[in-house]
Amino acid sequence: MGCFSSKEGDSKASRIARWRSTGIVALRDSKLKIFPNEVLDMDRVVRTIDLTNNKIIDIPMGISRLINMQRLVLADNLIERLPVNLGKLQSLKVLTLDGNQLTTLPDELGMLVRLERLSVSRNLLTGLPETIGSLRSLSLLNVSNNKLQSLPESIGSCFSMEELQANDNYIDELPSSVCNLVHLKSLCLDNNAVKQIPLNLLKECKALQNISLHDNPISMDQFQRLEGYQEFETRRKKKFDKQIDSNVMMNSKGLDVGVDS
Repeated sequence: MGCFSSKEGDSKASRIARWRSTGIVALRDSKLKIFPNEVLDMDRVVRTIDLTNNKIIDIPMGISRLINMQRLVLADNLIERLPVNLGKLQSLKVLTLDGNQLTTLPDELGMLVRLERLSVSRNLLTGLPETIGSLRSLSLLNVSNNKLQSLPESIGSCFSMEELQANDNYIDELPSSVCNLVHLKSLCLDNNAVKQIPLNLLKECKALQNISLHDNPISMDQFQRLEGYQEFETRRKKKFDKQIDSNVMMNSKGLDVGVDS
């Protein structure tokens, strides 16, 4: 037993040594039920944590000590809430929380001013905090497969946004502030309750190349009457022409505008 214990200790020590040398903590599919305390003890060393597909319920308050962490991936766990001091992770650029049990996001999320990618799909969210508008570096937001009925007006302040995914929710209209997202390239709202989109969306969002609105009440005719539609159609076709030139495989629908007729 003593020999086994020694080997186990050596294994743990070597694992921690590897984490310290690389700054990467990778514990996917490790059947963890709690966030590993030894990770919290490494303070400034940690750059990336990936604990995908475990059974973790809580994120400890001590995570705020990992002030140099840039990527936190906790997909497919059982997390029900985020600690309010998560906002102290000022170096964080990527936060992935898909497939958990989150019903809310804390207002302190808006303190993550360097965050570039936020993915919280497949949760139980009924709303997003207004503070999300403080995420001026955010280029990707994925809130698909939740219980959202709306998006906050403040989302229009996420000026770096390039991709917004909100499929499979209960959203019936978009805030007019979405028109401020001048870098937005892709907007996905399949399987919602959208009846109309802001009248100036296609006119103001001049980088927009893809809109997907399948399984919504909005009609193709409504969409085509929007000001800026022809310019949008030109950008969309140009994008697909490039994909064809690059031998990208296309589905049987061909050039799909993304709105049901």
